[in-house]
Amino acid sequence: MPGMAEQRLKLDEYLGQAFDRIPVAMIVVNQLGEITRLNQLAETTFGYSSAELIGRPVEMLIPARYRHAHPGYRQGFLAETNARPMGAGRDLSGLRKDGSEFPVEIGINPVQTGEGPMILSVILDLSERKLSEKRIQDALQQKDLLLREVHHRVKNNLQVIHSLLDLQALKSSDSELIGMLRDSQNRVRSMSLIHQTLYQSQNFAQVDFQRFLGELLPRLTEAYGSTSGQVDIEINAHDVKLPINEAIPCGLIVNELVSNALKHGFPNQQRGRISVDIRQQGEKQIELCISDDGQGIPQALDLSRTGSLGLQLVQLLTQQLHGKLDIQRENPTRFSLSFQLGTAP
Repeated sequence: MPGMAEQRLKLDEYLGQAFDRIPVAMIVVNQLGEITRLNQLAETTFGYSSAELIGRPVEMLIPARYRHAHPGYRQGFLAETNARPMGAGRDLSGLRKDGSEFPVEIGINPVQTGEGPMILSVILDLSERKLSEKRIQDALQQKDLLLREVHHRVKNNLQVIHSLLDLQALKSSDSELIGMLRDSQNRVRSMSLIHQTLYQSQNFAQVDFQRFLGELLPRLTEAYGSTSGQVDIEINAHDVKLPINEAIPCGLIVNELVSNALKHGFPNQQRGRISVDIRQQGEKQIELCISDDGQGIPQALDLSRTGSLGLQLVQLLTQQLHGKLDIQRENPTRFSLSFQLGTAP
C-alpha cells in the first residue's frame, strides 16, 4: 500500500492540476500583497505568464487610479473569515499586460496556509457580458426610437384627416353636415392625442390619461363655442395609465359623452360643470365616470334606440372593452363605465 507521504503527494498533484484547469481565473496573494500562485486562465486573462507575476505585487493587475487604496482593502480582507464579493455595488476593472482595462467581478476568500494567511481571488472577465448588455441596451433604444417615430407619424396622419374634414366643412353650407363633420373631427383628434401622448411619453406601453384629458377637453370646449366659458370641466385622472388598446376606446368614449353634454346639456347659456373621473381599483379594474349638472336626459328618450351616432359609438366601444355602462339620467346626469384591463382586443 502506498505510504501517507505518497498519498499526500498525489493529492497535492491532483489539486494543483485542478487549480490550473478550473474554468475561472484564480490568483493567490499573500499578506504582503505578493502573487504566490495563479492558474492558466488567469495568465490568459491578464496576458502574463506565471513567471512574470509570481512574487510581484497584485496591484500591477489593477488600474493605477485604484492602486493607492488597495493595500488597505487587502488588510481588511485578511482579517475576515468568510468568502464574499469584492467591491460590492461598484464597477471593478482589471489591467492587462498590454495596458487595456476590462470589467471584472471578483470573489475573495481568506485562507489559512502553512505559509500564513493568504487571499484566494476568483476573477470573472465581464467583457462579453458587458458587450451583450450594451447590444441589448442599444436594441432597446432603437426600439424606443422606432415606437416614438411610429406614434409621431400616426399622429401626423390623423391630423391630415382632421384637416381634410375641416376643408370639407368649409365648402358646405349644410349646418347638419357641418355638425357631423365637426363631430368626426373631434373623434379623429381624440385618437391623434392618444398617439401624441405616447410620443411625448417615456413609456410607450401606457397612456398617461391625465395628460391626454388635459389636452382633449379644453379643445372640445373650443370646438363647441356656444358653451365656451359657461361650462367648467373638472378632471380627476388619479394618475391612471392605460395600455393603448384600452386608451383609444376609452378616450373616444370620453370624447363622445363630453361632446354630447356640451351640445345638449346646457341650453340657453346655462352655466354648469362637467366632471370626468377615472380611477383604477386594484390591479385591473378601471372605473370611468362622466357627469354633468346640466339638463338631464328626458325619460321618454329610449337610449337603446336613439339615432345618435355618438351614443351608438359609446355602446359599441363599451362592448369592445368588455365593460359595463350604467346611466343616470339626471341630478346629475352620469355615465359610469367599468371594465377590466387586458380584455380589449
